[in-house]
Amino acid sequence: MIKIGTSGYSFKDWLGTFYPSDLQPGKMLDYYQNYFSTVEINSTYYRLPHPKVFYNIAQKVPPNFDFMVKTHQTVTHKRKEIQQSMADLFLAVDPLIQENKMKGFLAQFPYSFKLSETNLKYLGELKNYSRAFPLYVEFRHSSWVKDEVFAFLRENRIGYVDVDEPPLKDLLPPQGLVTNGVSYIRFHGRNRKTWYDPESGDRYDYEYTLDELKEWLPLVEETAAAASDTYLFFNNCHMGQAVKNAKMMRDLLKDQLNLEVI
Repeated sequence: MIKIGTSGYSFKDWLGTFYPSDLQPGKMLDYYQNYFSTVEINSTYYRLPHPKVFYNIAQKVPPNFDFMVKTHQTVTHKRKEIQQSMADLFLAVDPLIQENKMKGFLAQFPYSFKLSETNLKYLGELKNYSRAFPLYVEFRHSSWVKDEVFAFLRENRIGYVDVDEPPLKDLLPPQGLVTNGVSYIRFHGRNRKTWYDPESGDRYDYEYTLDELKEWLPLVEETAAAASDTYLFFNNCHMGQAVKNAKMMRDLLKDQLNLEVI
């Protein structure tokens, strides 16, 4: 199974670019689910909503629609009181769990989170607090690109997030790794200028060319063959660019690799 979606769906600057210009915010997911069958919920990184929010969301989508939910910043950046933070997150997403639409947690760690024995141990603890649900970790520092890390993730059934991001020093290169049976790939864009300088613009303001997306076809084909399921999410959400590129990638996978994307 291959699913493609975007990192979030509720963006005002998608009005007129993807959504009809007069669409009400409460109808965005209704519209989105006509084109995609999965989405990342990134707002939970900043604030955990009342369970009623996820209950209402779950009612808007069909049974085969999947959600990936980002952990709160206390888990990945502050790294304190993670047991309570994960317990609170489970309470919030319980309606998705009850509807069997909750497919895993995404933990996106900062650049400052580098490979060490202490941090490896931390990942193991976080996996325990994720209970029976898949945990996918995204690193931002290349110190994690080591065979010993991949072996640790496989042993602990933690998913490794493959990424596309600017080719800058100490960031991660494109990879095709599967460590928990599921392929998880995130496309952030390749905006070198704004990656470390938010004052110059949005880090994720980037539109992939067709040739840039084609570079990923061998890796997607490789990981899809090794995984039970494959998820591709586009996080270059500025002005609906994520939607455009997600559609382009879906067409590429169907036309050039003859892969079924749902």
